[in-house]
Amino acid sequence: MYENQNPAPADVTMRVPRPAPATPPGATLRMPNPFPTPYGGPRPIRPRLLWVFLSWALFLVLLVAGVGGFAGGLFSTIGDIAPTTTFSGGQSVNVALDPADKPAIYAAVDQPTDVSCRLGDGTDPRVRLTRPAASQTVALNGTTWELLFEAGVPQAGTYQVACEGDGVRFGVGKQLTGDIGKLMGGALALLALPTVGFLAAVIVTIVVLVRRSGARRRMA
Repeated sequence: MYENQNPAPADVTMRVPRPAPATPPGATLRMPNPFPTPYGGPRPIRPRLLWVFLSWALFLVLLVAGVGGFAGGLFSTIGDIAPTTTFSGGQSVNVALDPADKPAIYAAVDQPTDVSCRLGDGTDPRVRLTRPAASQTVALNGTTWELLFEAGVPQAGTYQVACEGDGVRFGVGKQLTGDIGKLMGGALALLALPTVGFLAAVIVTIVVLVRRSGARRRMA
């Protein structure tokens, strides 16, 4: 009896890899980024030091303004009290005097000499000249004026002034007490403005440095 020596082969199963589905139209194919995002560096520390520089710049501005205000008040005061009407010894002039202006008579002389002055015609006792309680000099345009008499008048008007003195130049101006408010205002500006600016700059500097120190600790 003939027998087949080669048995029938057993069933063999093979797995074929499924092809990748095609990208549908309109879809976006995402690929991994081969280049990492560059490092942006540390965040800036706040607040900036610019605030410190600005605060001290403000202090300098206020310092200049204070000095300028004082100098302006001083020059304005000198210009107001300096004689505006001048005449030589032996002459007489008619000048407008107002008691509110605190009028006065000055003299410009290079050496000691005897001088005398007269105000008005002598009929009104309220019109008089008195010696000042303290010496006072005013320097303007190269001329030094020394206060001789304080002029007292009852009301505003035109009065005659006559003075005697060899080689003496006389002038009618005002007393310093009449413009003391301007001088005090300039002195106040000189003290107040720089002081306010300095205190503001110091406070801003301390606040900025403290907050920046705290920001550094939080970042660490």
